[in-house]
Amino acid sequence: MSKTVLISGAGIAGPSLAYWLHRYGFSPTVVEVATTPRPGGQTVDIRGVAREVVDRMGLMPAIKARLMHERGLEYVTASGRRAAAMPVDLLGGDGPVAELEILRGDLAQILLDATAGNVEYLYGDSVTALAEDERGVVATFREAGDRRFDLVVGADGVHSRVRSLAFGPEAEYVKHLGGYGAFFTVETPEPLDGWMKIYSAPGGRWVGLRPDHQAGRAKALLSFRSGPISYDRRDIEEQKSLLAKTFAGVGWHAPSILEQLPEADDFYFDTTSQVVVPEWSRGRVVLVGDAGYCGSPLAGHGTALSLVGAYCLASELALAEGNHVRAFPEYQLRMQAYVEQRMELPPGGIKMAMPMTAAGIMLRNLSTRLMTSRPFRPLLAKAAAGGPDQISLAPYDGLSAPAKGADSIPARRS
Repeated sequence: MSKTVLISGAGIAGPSLAYWLHRYGFSPTVVEVATTPRPGGQTVDIRGVAREVVDRMGLMPAIKARLMHERGLEYVTASGRRAAAMPVDLLGGDGPVAELEILRGDLAQILLDATAGNVEYLYGDSVTALAEDERGVVATFREAGDRRFDLVVGADGVHSRVRSLAFGPEAEYVKHLGGYGAFFTVETPEPLDGWMKIYSAPGGRWVGLRPDHQAGRAKALLSFRSGPISYDRRDIEEQKSLLAKTFAGVGWHAPSILEQLPEADDFYFDTTSQVVVPEWSRGRVVLVGDAGYCGSPLAGHGTALSLVGAYCLASELALAEGNHVRAFPEYQLRMQAYVEQRMELPPGGIKMAMPMTAAGIMLRNLSTRLMTSRPFRPLLAKAAAGGPDQISLAPYDGLSAPAKGADSIPARRS
């Protein structure tokens, strides 16, 4: 039985997978390029079947204790007047702002706490090479040298290092959707009263503010439309400079946010991209979450896909008694329809969400007011929900951590 598993990435998918692997009797090690757990970040949501997964982990009380309790999304004009709004209860808690909203850093910390003492974490390191043979995979670390594992998992996001090493160049799997976005914490320039507020400026630019747990603080969002840009992903100062130039002269609270940009210590910047990998495994290496399937922030289900994907992958390995040749194809078979369903982009994609012209912004606001009006709400709810999650977790109902000395795992149920 394959027992030792290296997981690259300590975001959401990595610690979730480590939790389940340990529970099933495996020995996971998580390597993370950042030197410490990453705080802050954007607000993420837990939707659909992912709620069942966190229930099975016993983490729902901890998650509910850290929820943001947002009231919804509000488009505003340069003067701050409401142009259109989507309250959180409009679509039964599954709209653009969901019922279960939590800061990414808070969710990651909950997962880290759930694995504390049971999982080895290697911070400030990364995998530089993988060499597979009949006995396993030798991983070469930038700092820790060579170590052998039975299996290796890429849970390291859109720009996955493991995927590049085992599957090929990023350009083969990552599709740029025409946008970039940044998140960081600021002193809020106005009380948000629980609302996520978005100001759209011509040129496909978004300036957003979301509530924070700390009074007087907010999560700032700066997003813009653009073709591919050449920049150093490790050079934060270069990224901040790019944002300062892009949003110079923009109204609403952009000047206040830009003034605080240089000192932001939880800054995150990335492309708006979609990840499509036809087969999620190569030999003893497998992908989970954004590394293997990502619809982009426009699709809005990345956290759910990571939580559910980690659970399914670990459970299939448990059912197969560590035999990756059996487990990896079953994992993809179980997840495929759900992934395809939740990677679908909303109508109009980035063009509808971030218009380039003042006329386009007015049209988007008008259509939002129309679709959220009482006569059209059933149609909007149907379009937003996209149908029930195309996945069942029933085959894993009988799984649990093997008792001490146990030598078997419950048989698969179709």
